[in-house]
Amino acid sequence: MQESHDVIILGAGASGLLCAFTAAQRGRRVLVLERANKVGKKILMSGGGRCNFTNQIIEADNFISANPHFCKAALSRYSQWDFISLVEKHRIAYEERKHSQLFCRDSAKDIVNMLVEECEQAGVQIRTLCELQRVTSLEKPPLRFQLDVESNGRLQKIACESLVVATGALSVPTLGGSGIGYQLAEQFGLKLTERRAGLVPFMFSDTTKTLCERLSGLALEVRVSCNGTSFRENMLFTHRGMSGPSMLQISNYWLPGQPLDIDLLPDLNVSDWLLENKRLQGRTRLKTLLTQKLPKALVAELISLWCPQADELPLAECSDKLLAQLSEQLQGWSVKPSATEGYRTAEVTLGGVDTSEISSKTLEAKKQPGLYFIGEVLDVTGHLGGFNFQWAWSSGHSAGLSV
Repeated sequence: MQESHDVIILGAGASGLLCAFTAAQRGRRVLVLERANKVGKKILMSGGGRCNFTNQIIEADNFISANPHFCKAALSRYSQWDFISLVEKHRIAYEERKHSQLFCRDSAKDIVNMLVEECEQAGVQIRTLCELQRVTSLEKPPLRFQLDVESNGRLQKIACESLVVATGALSVPTLGGSGIGYQLAEQFGLKLTERRAGLVPFMFSDTTKTLCERLSGLALEVRVSCNGTSFRENMLFTHRGMSGPSMLQISNYWLPGQPLDIDLLPDLNVSDWLLENKRLQGRTRLKTLLTQKLPKALVAELISLWCPQADELPLAECSDKLLAQLSEQLQGWSVKPSATEGYRTAEVTLGGVDTSEISSKTLEAKKQPGLYFIGEVLDVTGHLGGFNFQWAWSSGHSAGLSV
């Protein structure tokens, strides 16, 4: 007899594992198929190995989608507090960091172990190193789908009633990301929105590139703006360009060819500060004054870039016009990235399966009964700070109640 299950879930990541034990706890026979050699690879590397598993403040505004209302049903059905309760039930030590982000105190392994334990207790089967070759529709009620799966060099045919696509997306392919979820959506006639790398560092090809190389490793808090959206977080200079939380956040809103505006001193009215110090301590060199607020190496680079004639000038000899120009540049440094680093280092994929094709309550495809899409494969992308994990938990739970 052909092997069959009530539910097959493609992908043993955050959304897939949560969906699996939610469905199994309802008495469904669940099989999870994972193409990588172990489960939860992306969870393990997230948050510097500590996993920023959710945020204490979750709102629809923290998510980007062609339909900004789509995420609300799942997020309200399974909230951050529900996941925090699960973490506490397993006695996992966690801590709150800035912006209400919650991280494991010890290791992201704690979260993976928790999910696997819940799956084991509920009777979920998990198989790794399984490569999906094909999905075909069946006319054998209640079985709706047949999967051709290659494992250990053998091709197996497995049937199911409900098929859940939790395959992730194109980001960080080394951790198992792929576009197979999009291919399945297209196979069953579902629309896709345009996809691109998100939460990703920027690269430069002009003089900014060499400046970033020289400042590589230096970090400071800035406000960065693009397309009417701003984030105030740390920025990190790298040998390839600019990274850090502020740049990752704004990358979700940036389009090729557009500039970024960086306020290097977001707490200060720089123009007033420069003029006041010119009046009070005119003998102080401009460069010396700026190093009170900014790293010395950055000050040297910016003076060389914007006003080399003022490199050794005391404030008294700097014209008001020069100081006004410098203050504008410090609070509105315009840089134009050549590109992002792309999917290789992106934390998420923007865009995906069009949410107009999916029930916001059950995550089932409207055109194809029994077919579900959850997690990153959908056109729902969270900001940095635990929001993408919360979307995985919430969407996985909603589908798990329905499959």
